[in-house]
Amino acid sequence: MNLLSALVLLPLAGALALRLVPAAAARRVSAATMLAVLLLATLALLLYDPAGPRFQLAERQPWLPGLGVHWSLAVDGLSVLFLPASALLFLGALVAGWQQGGDAPRLYHGLLLALQSATLGIFCAVDLIVFFVFWEASLIPVYFLLARWGVVADAGRAAARYVLIMLAGGLPLLLAFVVLGADAGFELTTLLAQPAARETQRLIWLLMLLGFGLKVPLVPLHTWLPQFALAAPGALTAVLLGLKVGVYGLVRFAVPLAPAAAQEWHWLLAGLGTLTLVYGAVGVLAHSNLRVGLAYASICHVGLAVLGLATLSAQGVQGAVSLLLSFTVASGGAMLLLEFLRQRTGSTDIHALGGAAGSMPLLATGVLVCGLAGVGMPGTSSFPAEFLLILAILDRYTGAGMAALFGLAIAAGAFLALYRRAFFGPATRSTVSDAEDLRPREWAVLVVLIALIVGIGVYPSPWLEIVRPAAAAWAAALPR
Repeated sequence: MNLLSALVLLPLAGALALRLVPAAAARRVSAATMLAVLLLATLALLLYDPAGPRFQLAERQPWLPGLGVHWSLAVDGLSVLFLPASALLFLGALVAGWQQGGDAPRLYHGLLLALQSATLGIFCAVDLIVFFVFWEASLIPVYFLLARWGVVADAGRAAARYVLIMLAGGLPLLLAFVVLGADAGFELTTLLAQPAARETQRLIWLLMLLGFGLKVPLVPLHTWLPQFALAAPGALTAVLLGLKVGVYGLVRFAVPLAPAAAQEWHWLLAGLGTLTLVYGAVGVLAHSNLRVGLAYASICHVGLAVLGLATLSAQGVQGAVSLLLSFTVASGGAMLLLEFLRQRTGSTDIHALGGAAGSMPLLATGVLVCGLAGVGMPGTSSFPAEFLLILAILDRYTGAGMAALFGLAIAAGAFLALYRRAFFGPATRSTVSDAEDLRPREWAVLVVLIALIVGIGVYPSPWLEIVRPAAAAWAAALPR
């Protein structure tokens, strides 16, 4: 078995192995599996050569030969960093849900491992149908994790709504993939070398924009995210907000496979990105719950990534991918810490908090650092990416660039206002004043988050240089 197949299938094997161990050992088996996944993901990153061929660690085996579908996996500079980033985020999610599972710990941890397998498959697949299988398969564990372990009374309804919306988004994706692969097959490398006719590109561009746009989410397709952020267990929210697979789909498939249509309708992508950015920023102002507020902040910043992608430039896609990677530690990390807060106080609404920094200074520090990274504070992981994006956007869309700066300023101010009301002032509730600070295993999450946020922010060159050659090849393939 090759490295990428082992990486993708190991979590699924761990999930199946949970049926063979006592329920009390489920956490330990899950932790050991995720640590092994992190080692394999790190090995894949070390073996990847940014100066080498675009797609590396490639493997290809017949899967459905009668339909021209192959088990085809590979990584390039646009995807390889997501492997260790995903592995780290899932480890953090495991810690955040350490006491979760109730009377079914094997089911809970098995579902989390299955979701990790599907997520890694999304980042490794270079066959359209294999990608689609992983894309849809991720909905199954998400549904059961949300429906059974959601933190609100109507979590089951929220789970059903999310899955139905995502299934609806999968239909245009599947149609686009079938139209593309009907003649040339379903492998990405083949399709990149043989672009479809312009009329076909227009059709698949719109279909993929709709399908991936629901997952991004682009406004007005965003309505599922605030409800999801409020209802889902913190570990699941961290994974969904930290890993923006919708934007990855636009980068990996939508633009490269319909380059002429993307160039023709770049204004549509730019307009949706600008609308999403400004709407998300204003949405932060309108909510008092920290989880919902951060969900809207994530909508705002994903709008910035989409707007940068709309420039169709190497700098824009390099900044967009770098910002998505920062989401794993900034947005994902913030949601993990807010889950620690919810477990202690029973709420993440600012009206039920106040003064939390007095009893939980380490947790408060972590939320502040992740929040500052989320708003692009210099010295944090998001700043190099946002700087690249703003430069690319101002060069192509001056008006949208000014709107982006305005929206980012609003989002930053709104986050600081929410943070001040939640963590400072007198603690008027015993649930807050008597809460304990982070436990040792939670310190580990905080230390890793701060090290990554500050380390990447202070010295971003190694990570940017991994993305840069692939971003240049991505942009060079587009018509001018």
